[in-house]
Amino acid sequence: MVVCGDDGLAHRLAAELRGVYGEQVTLVVPPNERTARPPVVGRARSASAALFDRVVSAAVGTVGRSGTGGQPAGAAGGQLPDAEGVLEAAELTEAVLAEAGVARAAALALVYDDDETNIRAALTARRLNPRLRLVLRLYNRRLGQHIEELLDQAAALAAGDDGGPGTAAEASTTVLSDADTAAPALAATAVAGTGRVVQTEGLLLRAVERPLSGEGPGTGLYTLALLSGGDPAGTDAPYGAGEQQPRLLPDDEEVRQAAGRQAVVLEHVSAPAGGESAAPARRAMTGVPPLGSLFSRRLRWSLAVLAGCVVGLAVALWLVTGIHPLRAFYITLLDLFAIDDPAFREPLGRQLLQLLSALVGLLLLPLLLAAALEAFGTFRTASALRKPPRGLSGHVVLLGLGKIGTRVLTRLRELNIPVVCVESDPEARGLATARRLRVPVVLGDVTQEGVLEAAQIQRAQALLAVTSSDTTNLEAVLYARTVRPDLRVVLRLYDDDFATAVYRTLRTAYPQALTRSRSVTHLAAPAFAGAMLGRQVLGAVAVERRVLLFAAVDVDGHPQLEGRTVREAFRAGSWRVLALLGRADTSSSHVLGKGDRVVVAATRRGLAELR
Repeated sequence: MVVCGDDGLAHRLAAELRGVYGEQVTLVVPPNERTARPPVVGRARSASAALFDRVVSAAVGTVGRSGTGGQPAGAAGGQLPDAEGVLEAAELTEAVLAEAGVARAAALALVYDDDETNIRAALTARRLNPRLRLVLRLYNRRLGQHIEELLDQAAALAAGDDGGPGTAAEASTTVLSDADTAAPALAATAVAGTGRVVQTEGLLLRAVERPLSGEGPGTGLYTLALLSGGDPAGTDAPYGAGEQQPRLLPDDEEVRQAAGRQAVVLEHVSAPAGGESAAPARRAMTGVPPLGSLFSRRLRWSLAVLAGCVVGLAVALWLVTGIHPLRAFYITLLDLFAIDDPAFREPLGRQLLQLLSALVGLLLLPLLLAAALEAFGTFRTASALRKPPRGLSGHVVLLGLGKIGTRVLTRLRELNIPVVCVESDPEARGLATARRLRVPVVLGDVTQEGVLEAAQIQRAQALLAVTSSDTTNLEAVLYARTVRPDLRVVLRLYDDDFATAVYRTLRTAYPQALTRSRSVTHLAAPAFAGAMLGRQVLGAVAVERRVLLFAAVDVDGHPQLEGRTVREAFRAGSWRVLALLGRADTSSSHVLGKGDRVVVAATRRGLAELR
């Protein structure tokens, strides 16, 4: 297998394929990118280092000397492949792909941070090897759908030309986005109680954290994981003596013995609701202000009173003169705007009504002008960045509106969670999304004093730091802790060893607060690896520092599944059948047949065994 990329996802994906699945991998990276890490520039480096040193000093003696919990470097799966498996190339040309062995490879992953580079290389690779399984990293989802269809069609045409009936079946194109893969987990981590959601083909899987009773998961259908004792958001390595390790896909006996422990429980399996529950999210995503928000309450009442006056004048004219009601209303409007002839020789009642109509018309004109100005101001505000309202509370402060931050913002709004964004780049790609969703944005550097206060961090329920700089995220979290020691914080950190040290130190210094660290590559790499192995990975759920994968698997050809019941197909610690696609309810006694397609929750090694 061949992996081509220019950032940490390529390195982690290659390590995942080698270490977990035992595949032979060739990694193609730009020169001097073997140990590449996202750059950390500016004064954020020194400032965050100083802040972190203070916290370490406060917690000294409780954190291990190594800072990695006794794990060797790279134990979390982030080590690089051996030197002979790395090919350095400044550009991904046809010659480079040929040298990497694409013509003989079973799968190719193109995970550059640039969509155009990945598309160009995919077109070249498909020409070199029509049987190749392609996995592309694209941020543009709509373009990705078209690229999938184009490359699959090219593979089908090549199969017809070569006369190989298996070519089209072996060749496939999968377009994934690390932002789409990681955003649900990041959003769910920031908002307690929202759970983790995986949705596909009319099926909705929702997992939540809850304590277990002695009888099992309670109302949940399955227990997906047991969390480590006393460490609901920790790491793989034990922090202290006596702490329990997290356990993925435990059997019934383990669940019964785990009374009192926190667990990730599959709470709901059904078709996604498209009715009332989905309506608020759709309305929030439109970005179109409701009619009532165009005008102030006082102006709406004034217009209503004047409209009533006009109707009353028209009725009075009809009663006084005896003309047709529609003609009476028409004449009243003419009088209202002073475009009718004066009623010199008309009865006294008609003359009085004309004078009253003219007076109402004088009152109506400034109100119409005010309505026009208010409507214009409302639309102008909707097209600009909004500021956080003064009374806002219980919201999530989101730092960073890059690729990841934009997807997380969209996910939070789909869940109807109030959000305030902080972004230092006035040209960030996520500002357009925030403007469309009418989400308040604070433009400024989070390392500067007063920026987080402007986002009203003191009344927020959570802080989600997903900028591209580890030290910026760390500094923002440490400063927020001084303002709100009990604030729930979620950090996006690139390096696993650094994330482990930061997590443990913050947990020691602030034992009453919830702190979690998440790596986008840690969440995304298993999904990319599964796609390279021909698995349709539906989503990834973070369980502490481990990952549980949801995948769609065809039963045909799998002796571990075919001919077995759903209960018998379960293998503790490896995989569990959750549902049959196309069926809202799956009985544990259902016998899996050749035509069935099931959704499984699996560990990374378990998914490798289902090949």
